[in-house]
Amino acid sequence: MAYTYFSRNGEVLPVAQATVPLDDIHYAYGFGVYETIRVARSKPRFLDAHAGRLMESARIIGLEHEFSAGFVAKSVEDVIIKNKVENCNIKILLLGGPEATLNILCLNPRYPDRKLYKQGAHLITKELERPFPHAKTLNMLPSYLAHREAKAAGAHDALLVNRHGCITESTSANVFAITGRTIISPPETDILLGVTRDNVLKIAKQNRFKVEEKALKLADIKQYENLFLTGTSIKIMPVCSVDDRTWEEISSHLRTLMQEFDNSL
Repeated sequence: MAYTYFSRNGEVLPVAQATVPLDDIHYAYGFGVYETIRVARSKPRFLDAHAGRLMESARIIGLEHEFSAGFVAKSVEDVIIKNKVENCNIKILLLGGPEATLNILCLNPRYPDRKLYKQGAHLITKELERPFPHAKTLNMLPSYLAHREAKAAGAHDALLVNRHGCITESTSANVFAITGRTIISPPETDILLGVTRDNVLKIAKQNRFKVEEKALKLADIKQYENLFLTGTSIKIMPVCSVDDRTWEEISSHLRTLMQEFDNSL
Protein backbone atom coordinates (compact mmCIF):
# COMPACT_ATOMS: atom_id res chain seq x y z
CA MET A 1 0.00 0.00 0.00
CA ALA A 2 1.23 3.49 -0.85
CA TYR A 3 0.80 6.20 1.76
CA THR A 4 0.10 9.76 0.68
CA TYR A 5 1.08 11.84 3.70
CA PHE A 6 3.84 12.16 6.26
CA SER A 7 4.55 14.60 9.08
CA ARG A 8 7.46 17.03 9.36
CA ASN A 9 7.76 18.89 12.64
CA GLY A 10 4.06 18.32 13.29
CA GLU A 11 2.83 19.50 9.88
CA VAL A 12 1.16 16.88 7.70
CA LEU A 13 2.46 17.15 4.14
CA PRO A 14 2.41 15.16 0.87
CA VAL A 15 4.97 12.34 0.80
CA ALA A 16 6.59 13.94 -2.26
CA GLN A 17 7.97 16.59 0.10
CA ALA A 18 9.67 14.00 2.33
CA THR A 19 13.26 14.79 1.36
CA VAL A 20 16.62 15.14 3.09
CA PRO A 21 19.29 17.43 1.55
CA LEU A 22 22.31 15.53 0.21
CA ASP A 23 24.65 17.89 2.06
CA ASP A 24 23.03 17.23 5.46
CA ILE A 25 26.12 15.93 7.26
CA HIS A 26 24.19 15.08 10.42
CA TYR A 27 21.94 12.68 8.51
CA ALA A 28 24.87 11.32 6.47
CA TYR A 29 26.80 10.55 9.67
CA GLY A 30 23.81 8.98 11.40
CA PHE A 31 23.26 11.70 14.00
CA GLY A 32 19.67 10.82 14.70
CA VAL A 33 17.36 8.50 16.60
CA TYR A 34 14.29 6.57 15.56
CA GLU A 35 11.33 4.44 16.63
CA THR A 36 9.08 1.94 14.88
CA ILE A 37 5.51 1.61 16.11
CA ARG A 38 3.02 -1.08 15.21
CA VAL A 39 -0.45 0.18 14.22
CA ALA A 40 -3.34 -2.29 14.42
CA ARG A 41 -6.96 -1.35 13.83
CA SER A 42 -5.84 2.29 13.53
CA LYS A 43 -4.39 2.23 17.05
CA PRO A 44 -0.66 2.82 17.59
CA ARG A 45 0.54 0.23 20.11
CA PHE A 46 2.48 1.49 23.16
CA LEU A 47 2.64 4.98 21.66
CA ASP A 48 3.59 6.84 24.84
CA ALA A 49 6.38 4.37 25.61
CA HIS A 50 7.84 4.73 22.12
CA ALA A 51 7.65 8.52 22.25
CA GLY A 52 9.31 8.52 25.66
CA ARG A 53 12.13 6.27 24.47
CA LEU A 54 12.70 8.55 21.48
CA MET A 55 13.26 11.41 23.92
CA GLU A 56 15.66 9.30 25.99
CA SER A 57 17.63 8.18 22.92
CA ALA A 58 18.07 11.81 21.88
CA ARG A 59 19.21 12.75 25.38
CA ILE A 60 21.81 9.97 25.47
CA ILE A 61 23.55 11.07 22.26
CA GLY A 62 23.20 14.79 22.98
CA LEU A 63 20.71 15.51 20.20
CA GLU A 64 19.08 18.82 21.10
CA HIS A 65 15.56 19.51 19.86
CA GLU A 66 12.37 21.39 20.72
CA PHE A 67 9.92 18.49 20.63
CA SER A 68 8.16 16.78 23.54
CA ALA A 69 6.94 13.20 23.87
CA GLY A 70 3.37 14.51 23.79
CA PHE A 71 4.02 16.41 20.57
CA VAL A 72 5.48 13.27 18.98
CA ALA A 73 2.47 11.19 20.02
CA LYS A 74 0.02 13.74 18.66
CA SER A 75 1.92 13.92 15.35
CA VAL A 76 1.81 10.11 15.03
CA GLU A 77 -1.95 10.12 15.52
CA ASP A 78 -2.35 12.91 12.93
CA VAL A 79 -0.47 10.87 10.31
CA ILE A 80 -2.60 7.79 10.98
CA ILE A 81 -5.81 9.78 10.64
CA LYS A 82 -4.72 11.63 7.50
CA ASN A 83 -3.65 8.42 5.74
CA LYS A 84 -6.79 6.58 6.92
CA VAL A 85 -4.78 3.48 7.78
CA GLU A 86 -5.86 0.51 9.86
CA ASN A 87 -2.68 -1.58 9.89
CA CYS A 88 0.85 -0.34 9.23
CA ASN A 89 4.14 0.49 10.88
CA ILE A 90 4.97 4.05 11.83
CA LYS A 91 8.60 5.16 11.50
CA ILE A 92 9.70 8.17 13.54
CA LEU A 93 12.99 9.84 12.58
CA LEU A 94 14.41 12.59 14.77
CA LEU A 95 17.38 14.03 12.89
CA GLY A 96 19.96 16.24 14.60
CA GLY A 97 21.57 19.41 13.38
CA PRO A 98 21.33 23.18 13.93
CA GLU A 99 17.57 22.74 13.61
CA ALA A 100 16.47 19.21 14.52
CA THR A 101 13.80 17.70 12.27
CA LEU A 102 11.05 15.30 13.27
CA ASN A 103 9.77 13.12 10.40
CA ILE A 104 6.95 10.60 10.82
CA LEU A 105 5.78 8.28 8.05
CA CYS A 106 3.73 5.15 7.44
CA LEU A 107 5.40 1.98 6.17
CA ASN A 108 4.01 -1.35 5.06
CA PRO A 109 4.76 -3.83 7.86
CA ARG A 110 7.04 -6.79 7.25
CA TYR A 111 5.74 -9.56 9.45
CA PRO A 112 7.64 -12.84 9.80
CA ASP A 113 6.49 -16.11 8.26
CA ARG A 114 3.86 -17.72 10.50
CA LYS A 115 5.76 -21.01 10.54
CA LEU A 116 8.48 -19.39 12.67
CA TYR A 117 5.99 -19.21 15.55
CA LYS A 118 5.24 -22.92 15.25
CA GLN A 119 8.75 -24.20 14.52
CA GLY A 120 10.98 -21.47 15.94
CA ALA A 121 13.62 -19.30 14.27
CA HIS A 122 17.18 -20.24 13.38
CA LEU A 123 19.82 -17.69 14.48
CA ILE A 124 23.53 -17.29 14.00
CA THR A 125 25.90 -15.45 16.37
CA LYS A 126 28.10 -12.45 15.72
CA GLU A 127 30.69 -10.85 17.98
CA LEU A 128 29.44 -7.28 18.18
CA GLU A 129 28.77 -4.60 20.80
CA ARG A 130 26.60 -1.61 19.97
CA PRO A 131 27.73 1.83 21.18
CA PHE A 132 25.11 3.56 23.36
CA PRO A 133 23.04 0.36 23.89
CA HIS A 134 20.16 2.33 25.48
CA ALA A 135 19.81 4.63 22.46
CA LYS A 136 17.98 3.63 19.27
CA THR A 137 20.21 5.52 16.85
CA LEU A 138 20.60 5.70 13.08
CA ASN A 139 24.12 4.25 13.39
CA MET A 140 22.96 0.81 12.26
CA LEU A 141 25.70 -0.29 9.84
CA PRO A 142 27.25 -3.00 12.08
CA SER A 143 23.81 -4.45 12.87
CA TYR A 144 22.80 -4.25 9.21
CA LEU A 145 25.88 -6.20 8.13
CA ALA A 146 25.29 -8.82 10.83
CA HIS A 147 21.65 -9.18 9.75
CA ARG A 148 22.70 -9.51 6.10
CA GLU A 149 25.18 -12.22 7.07
CA ALA A 150 22.42 -14.06 8.92
CA LYS A 151 20.11 -13.93 5.90
CA ALA A 152 22.89 -15.19 3.62
CA ALA A 153 23.28 -18.14 6.01
CA GLY A 154 19.56 -18.91 5.83
CA ALA A 155 18.92 -17.62 9.36
CA HIS A 156 16.24 -15.27 10.65
CA ASP A 157 18.69 -12.98 12.46
CA ALA A 158 22.01 -12.77 14.30
CA LEU A 159 22.50 -12.77 18.06
CA LEU A 160 25.09 -10.25 19.24
CA VAL A 161 27.79 -11.64 21.54
CA ASN A 162 29.96 -9.29 23.61
CA ARG A 163 33.66 -9.55 24.54
CA HIS A 164 32.75 -11.67 27.57
CA GLY A 165 31.03 -14.34 25.46
CA CYS A 166 27.55 -13.22 26.55
CA ILE A 167 24.49 -12.77 24.34
CA THR A 168 23.02 -9.28 24.64
CA GLU A 169 20.33 -8.99 21.93
CA SER A 170 19.77 -9.62 18.24
CA THR A 171 20.26 -7.04 15.50
CA SER A 172 16.62 -5.97 15.82
CA ALA A 173 15.11 -7.62 18.90
CA ASN A 174 15.58 -8.40 22.56
CA VAL A 175 16.43 -11.95 23.60
CA PHE A 176 15.43 -14.05 26.61
CA ALA A 177 15.95 -17.56 27.93
CA ILE A 178 13.18 -19.54 29.64
CA THR A 179 13.06 -22.68 31.75
CA GLY A 180 9.78 -23.67 33.35
CA ARG A 181 8.14 -20.46 34.52
CA THR A 182 11.47 -18.63 34.96
CA ILE A 183 12.47 -16.05 32.35
CA ILE A 184 16.06 -14.83 32.15
CA SER A 185 17.01 -11.47 30.61
CA PRO A 186 20.52 -10.19 29.88
CA PRO A 187 21.51 -7.28 32.18
CA GLU A 188 19.59 -4.13 31.29
CA THR A 189 22.84 -2.12 31.32
CA ASP A 190 23.94 -3.93 28.15
CA ILE A 191 20.81 -3.85 25.97
CA LEU A 192 18.25 -1.63 24.32
CA LEU A 193 15.29 -1.38 26.67
CA GLY A 194 12.70 -2.56 24.20
CA VAL A 195 9.11 -1.36 24.44
CA THR A 196 7.78 -4.81 23.52
CA ARG A 197 10.27 -6.34 25.96
CA ASP A 198 8.91 -4.19 28.77
CA ASN A 199 5.32 -5.19 28.03
CA VAL A 200 6.20 -8.87 27.70
CA LEU A 201 7.77 -8.74 31.16
CA LYS A 202 4.64 -7.07 32.58
CA ILE A 203 2.45 -9.81 31.10
CA ALA A 204 4.84 -12.47 32.40
CA LYS A 205 4.70 -11.15 35.96
CA GLN A 206 0.91 -10.87 35.80
CA ASN A 207 0.81 -14.55 34.86
CA ARG A 208 3.09 -15.67 37.69
CA PHE A 209 6.29 -16.06 35.74
CA LYS A 210 9.50 -15.35 37.62
CA VAL A 211 11.88 -12.91 35.92
CA GLU A 212 15.63 -12.93 36.52
CA GLU A 213 18.34 -10.67 35.14
CA LYS A 214 21.75 -12.24 34.53
CA ALA A 215 24.37 -12.78 31.85
CA LEU A 216 23.42 -15.24 29.12
CA LYS A 217 26.68 -17.02 28.35
CA LEU A 218 26.64 -18.34 24.79
CA ALA A 219 28.42 -21.49 25.99
CA ASP A 220 25.62 -22.20 28.48
CA ILE A 221 22.44 -21.58 26.49
CA LYS A 222 21.59 -25.25 26.00
CA GLN A 223 20.83 -25.51 29.72
CA TYR A 224 17.64 -23.52 29.11
CA GLU A 225 14.44 -25.02 27.73
CA ASN A 226 14.13 -22.29 25.09
CA LEU A 227 15.30 -18.92 23.88
CA PHE A 228 12.92 -16.35 22.44
CA LEU A 229 12.98 -12.92 20.82
CA THR A 230 10.71 -9.92 21.36
CA GLY A 231 10.12 -6.91 19.12
CA THR A 232 7.56 -4.56 17.60
CA SER A 233 6.86 -6.59 14.46
CA ILE A 234 7.69 -10.08 15.74
CA LYS A 235 5.98 -9.83 19.15
CA ILE A 236 7.29 -13.05 20.84
CA MET A 237 9.19 -15.40 18.54
CA PRO A 238 10.57 -18.75 19.75
CA VAL A 239 14.08 -19.85 18.75
CA CYS A 240 14.73 -23.38 17.48
CA SER A 241 18.47 -23.15 16.89
CA VAL A 242 21.55 -20.96 17.43
CA ASP A 243 24.50 -21.89 15.23
CA ASP A 244 24.74 -25.66 15.77
CA ARG A 245 22.72 -25.72 19.01
CA THR A 246 19.12 -26.87 18.58
CA TRP A 247 15.94 -27.16 20.64
CA GLU A 248 13.53 -29.87 19.53
CA GLU A 249 10.39 -28.47 21.15
CA ILE A 250 8.86 -25.17 22.21
CA SER A 251 7.89 -25.47 25.85
CA SER A 252 4.28 -25.20 26.97
CA HIS A 253 5.24 -22.32 29.27
CA LEU A 254 6.63 -20.31 26.37
CA ARG A 255 3.51 -21.09 24.35
CA THR A 256 1.43 -19.79 27.26
CA LEU A 257 3.44 -16.57 27.43
CA MET A 258 3.05 -16.06 23.67
CA GLN A 259 -0.72 -16.51 23.90
CA GLU A 260 -1.09 -14.24 26.90
CA PHE A 261 0.87 -11.48 25.18
CA ASP A 262 -1.21 -11.80 21.99
CA ASN A 263 -4.37 -11.59 24.10
CA SER A 264 -3.16 -8.33 25.65
CA LEU A 265 -2.83 -6.52 22.33
